Amino acid sequence: MSRIVRLLRLEIWRQVIGWSGAWWFLVTLILGQAVAPLLGLFVWHHVPGAGADVGSYYLAVICVALLTASFENHTFAQAIYSGGVAAALLRPQPVVIGPLGENLAIRIWMFLLGIPLLVLVGFTMGVSFAPLALLAALPAVVLAAILHFLFVWTLAMAAFWTERVHAVVAFGAVLIFLLGGTAAPNALLPEPLRTIAQLLPFRSMLGFPAELAAGTLTLADAAAGYAIAVVWTVTLGGCAVGAWRLGIRRYTTVGA
Repeated sequence: MSRIVRLLRLEIWRQVIGWSGAWWFLVTLILGQAVAPLLGLFVWHHVPGAGADVGSYYLAVICVALLTASFENHTFAQAIYSGGVAAALLRPQPVVIGPLGENLAIRIWMFLLGIPLLVLVGFTMGVSFAPLALLAALPAVVLAAILHFLFVWTLAMAAFWTERVHAVVAFGAVLIFLLGGTAAPNALLPEPLRTIAQLLPFRSMLGFPAELAAGTLTLADAAAGYAIAVVWTVTLGGCAVGAWRLGIRRYTTVGA
């Protein structure tokens, strides 16, 4: 395990250095992640009865989105199409080290470069967070980061079977937008959609950590949210392993 950790740390550092020259492209990724929550903030801030915490909630959504963004359909899936996975299979390390290291490096850069945007939105909306609420949200952010990576990586492995992987991942992004808490906070969804969204993994990837940070959940709701997030983390982990084993069995590549 210590060897895996060292390999992952080295891969993250290598990717951080590699992405340091693409700050202009990273800014476009940040804006892409922030546009939908900003639109949600604008809409719900002007809706009577939406609650005084809507500004805190959507600022937290932007922060969580930057810390959990995944682009494996553009990175790992392209390696499947180009044959890069074949080279990764020859290395004495798990193949997931590469996409995971790149994923974390991109998230680090996106969060660092996104701090001015977070400060601007927070100052404009007069947002404040309770320290205890932020501490309660930290484990949920970690689970959200793991869940989002497993979800997108699993969908990206559709590249083993189809050339339409971007459409597959885009469909997953729509589900996260609608049910994850970007289109509307979970508390404002009508029944039974609200209950369905609470049981599916998408809220755990985005809205649940933001709700904790904004302090809008009771202790019982927070405990239930954490239990659902853990269950889905184990489930999606199994799906990712299964998709990899099935996909690699049929994977072929030609060339040097």
